[in-house]
Amino acid sequence: MKINILVLIVYLFLPLYLKSQDITSYNGNWEGELRSSKTFNFRVEIENLGLENTVFQISNDDFKAKFPFKLDEHNQIFIPFTEKEYFRGLLSKNKKEISGFIRSGMLLYHLNLQKVNKNNYLGTWNIFFIDELKSQKLFLNVETNADSSFGAYPFLSDNRFTGTWCHNFKKENNEITFTDGKTGIHFKGKLLFDKIHLGLYFGNHLIADIDLTRSKSDWQFGGFASDLKSTILQLREMELDIVNDTFPNTHAVLISKNGKLIYENYFDGYNPNIPHDTRSASKSISSAIVGIAKDKSLFTSVDQSIFDLLPLKYETFKDSLKSKIDIKSLLTMSSGIDAIDFGIERTSLASEDMYQQTEDWTKTILEAPMIYKPNTRANYGSANPHLLGVAMGSIVKKPLELFIDQNLFEKLNITNYILQTDLTERPYFGGGMYLTPRDMMKFGELYLNNGAWKGKQVISKEWINLSFKNYRTLENTKDKNGYGYFWWHKSYELDEKKIASIEARGAGGQYIFIIPTLKTVVVIMSGNFRNGKTQQPEAIFHEKILPALLK
Repeated sequence: MKINILVLIVYLFLPLYLKSQDITSYNGNWEGELRSSKTFNFRVEIENLGLENTVFQISNDDFKAKFPFKLDEHNQIFIPFTEKEYFRGLLSKNKKEISGFIRSGMLLYHLNLQKVNKNNYLGTWNIFFIDELKSQKLFLNVETNADSSFGAYPFLSDNRFTGTWCHNFKKENNEITFTDGKTGIHFKGKLLFDKIHLGLYFGNHLIADIDLTRSKSDWQFGGFASDLKSTILQLREMELDIVNDTFPNTHAVLISKNGKLIYENYFDGYNPNIPHDTRSASKSISSAIVGIAKDKSLFTSVDQSIFDLLPLKYETFKDSLKSKIDIKSLLTMSSGIDAIDFGIERTSLASEDMYQQTEDWTKTILEAPMIYKPNTRANYGSANPHLLGVAMGSIVKKPLELFIDQNLFEKLNITNYILQTDLTERPYFGGGMYLTPRDMMKFGELYLNNGAWKGKQVISKEWINLSFKNYRTLENTKDKNGYGYFWWHKSYELDEKKIASIEARGAGGQYIFIIPTLKTVVVIMSGNFRNGKTQQPEAIFHEKILPALLK
């Protein structure tokens, strides 16, 4: 009888307790373990293509989602998953593969689905970029603000995934919800007595769930062993310095000479299959897209006003000085717009960390005042490439991501990559492509070889020469570097020799070094986003790699 009364009390009062759950009592760190190391590695299949029962299927060990669709008369595929998520692709002429993109969050994940039998195609989608978790730990930090709003921020112990951008936090009774704006994953949590039950969703489909309990010790991230394999004896010291944190957070080092890969090594658990956040190093790739558009006569000259290419709704921002902002001034960071990203005090909403907080990035940038006449003084800022991305998206006849894939990446056999987008779902030219180090090497080799790849011209030699020219000095950089069409210039001195390098650079230490006199390309990928060591690859190149190359 006593047991029945206790059950009745719990039954009556548990809903009231849960309804009154105060989020502040859940502040702090929580953790749990995912069931599978392959939780975020999805199998993507197209079954029965061209037949009545054609479906697009996404699955892992715990979930399966099917989406019926029809192939159109142009062999194009468009499959909406939710209001914002979709797949867009194209069946190849020989019908052996389907190349396309899954749009989820602010990312366009490129997929290459290979034909496995008469009507079926198969590929993979790694929504968190990595090919398998080395640690299945998932952490959650809950914070409550003074106005009683809250934030909940998930982290993986496997820190090769670059993290979430969570927002839209809501609480109703004992349930909390929020969304990762980067990957599009939705989180739904239940606040229980001594744990949080957290579900992870793609659209309405549960892809994983996990019980989180309070953390009893400090969180541990990364720390994965490196497989040292010196193929160049002189680089053994470099490898030991990386492992011993003299050069911390170095993830990959690759070297090619005379078109041949002579050194490749990965650290901290990275491998050749993981696309890396290239940050602003992808500005140099954006320059290549502009060059391809020029080669195809989609615009007439780099001296053309940007307002000739932008959507008409931005014509109202054109004045006598802004009308002189041409393609060349944007490529050389010389637009004259007050849109400087670092090096001096930021005064304008058009700096990158400001315009990205507004509803219309392009409008915010064009509203900014002019501080110099175009093509006179150079200051580094991501607003310049963003405007070029908007322009390129306006003049190509197909979605910009398909233009990029078909005219650049497909020709280099680059398939495992991700494009970050702006708020209009357009690839963002200011930075944020995810590429493997090997594919970064291919891009460097393309430019070293005057725009040719495997005997075929991908970009005109003329554009490569114009891109590598040193136009003017970036005034807001510490080293006052020379600058081309989104390519940095630097000279390294060793044994009284000066070695000129042309470089793609991205925050955190993402570098492509092109050294024409040595017929060499070096790629270094890193994760120094918060410790001030963004330029560490220059020291690795100068102190360790260059001496080995000159021996």
